[in-house]
Amino acid sequence: MIIRVLFFGAARDVVDQNPVLLTLEDTATVSQCFQKLIERYPDLERFGRSLLFAVNQEYATRDTDLKDNDELAIFPPVSGGSNHDFFELTTEPIDVGSVARRVVLPECGAIVSLDGFTREWTKGRQTKYLIYEAYDGMAVSEMQRLGEEAHQRFDIAHIGIVHRTGRLEIGETSVVISISAPHRKAAFEACQWAITELKRTVPIWKKEVYEDGEAWVQGVEHSQ
Repeated sequence: MIIRVLFFGAARDVVDQNPVLLTLEDTATVSQCFQKLIERYPDLERFGRSLLFAVNQEYATRDTDLKDNDELAIFPPVSGGSNHDFFELTTEPIDVGSVARRVVLPECGAIVSLDGFTREWTKGRQTKYLIYEAYDGMAVSEMQRLGEEAHQRFDIAHIGIVHRTGRLEIGETSVVISISAPHRKAAFEACQWAITELKRTVPIWKKEVYEDGEAWVQGVEHSQ
């Protein structure tokens, strides 16, 4: 089948033509179509999961099925925040370096990234693995609010937060906060503030599973 793909905003800058006609198998989802496009235009990867999709002029998810002659539009968020800020939940492993590179810009002199990962020992008790659960829509909205406040409090250029949910093994990254700024002091201070606020206000919960039981972690440490 043939899909007509339109690009808008910053996404349009990485393709050599618009629209793009893409030939796919008889069945495919938006996600599968997007992976084919990344093979042709690798620079699309720099947007991470921030891009939005519409099929035949209606918003769609990555799981939306495509049909022959459908029109797929790909574009960045249309309003709110810095063009380079991002706030995401994912069930996939997080590449810390990739997250950090998304906030790199010529006007910035420093990037500070926090890599929060699962630890094996907590207060003398050995953990087998962790499970993170989020109130998805509210969690992303709260991270966006946190980002807006960070811009007000600190002289920073951009902020990105990616938090993983689901089961995490020991040593796997659970959260990355990356902040770029003209000067490193502001980036350090903003990163410290952001992780504290994330643990305090963002609705994400952590269950620790031990050899002899399990427990939901209560209080400000729930996102650590």
